[in-house]
Amino acid sequence: MKATKKLIITAFAGTLMFGVQAQAREFRAADVQPEDYPTVKALKFMGEDLGKQTNGKYSIKVYHSGQLGSEKDTIEQLKLGAIDILRINTGALNEVCKATVLPVLPYVFKSIDQMHHVVDGPIGEEILKYCEAQGMVGLAYYDSGARSFYTKKPIKSLADLKGLKIRVQQTDLWVAVMKALGVNATPMPYGEVFTGLKTGLIDGAENNWPSYQSTHHYEVAKYFTLDEHSMAPEVVLISKKVWDSLSPDDQKAVKQAAKDSVPYMRNLWQAMEVSSRAEVEKAGVTVEQIDKAQFQEAVKPIYDQFVTDPKLKDLLVRMQAVN
Repeated sequence: MKATKKLIITAFAGTLMFGVQAQAREFRAADVQPEDYPTVKALKFMGEDLGKQTNGKYSIKVYHSGQLGSEKDTIEQLKLGAIDILRINTGALNEVCKATVLPVLPYVFKSIDQMHHVVDGPIGEEILKYCEAQGMVGLAYYDSGARSFYTKKPIKSLADLKGLKIRVQQTDLWVAVMKALGVNATPMPYGEVFTGLKTGLIDGAENNWPSYQSTHHYEVAKYFTLDEHSMAPEVVLISKKVWDSLSPDDQKAVKQAAKDSVPYMRNLWQAMEVSSRAEVEKAGVTVEQIDKAQFQEAVKPIYDQFVTDPKLKDLLVRMQAVN
């Protein structure tokens, strides 16, 4: 009798264990950056944290280097639920989720610290809330640094930019920004920028320190103008179809894991920026410090052109009031 009872208990325990294992789920996360990039490492950190919080019930497999497609492709897959989690720049979401244009606007943030205060607080949550109608739930914001101009000749004032052919992201917003600054905006694939600079097809481009260094653009465009015209953050999203399938406790765990990965990502990013800047300065790059006021004044009409919804206008005012 005792042996039979022991057998029943053992079998019951095994069934429970099988049930727990059967419920285990591995989320698919997409990122177009390479495996050693801070955002990819942060998503892996998020997965480990989530596993600890849920006792192994959930984990995350990160598909880096664009394995699941371009940013545009992954947005569509996320909306359909074919991808569970996505890391993407807010700029890539502008056509899908209109509120995300706010943190992408030129010179909208006074500093990286101020940007953090905005996106990590209720305003950042409010911006992401707009994405839910498009099948995406925002979890957290990562950094992508500040974008500045780099050129083949020094830029000390707005007048020095006039007429220059500058490679720009292929978006209506940034083409308009460059036009407002008097620049001859030249959209081209990112992979063609080095050759474009070397052959004289373009006079310059714009990006953050790690991108400037890793692409070797500094070898042909040796003047880096620290105007910091964009501090558009990255964002981590989860498919709303997936989100709605989770229990409230599991949703809380996913959100917390994403939040926990933010300082980890930002520390990695800051270290990369310092290292990248040191390397290019050692190679002879000249860093130009400029008065941003005239640049900021020139792009003011862009705000009215791209922010027409009264609710978004109000949100913009509140963003700019944050210290």
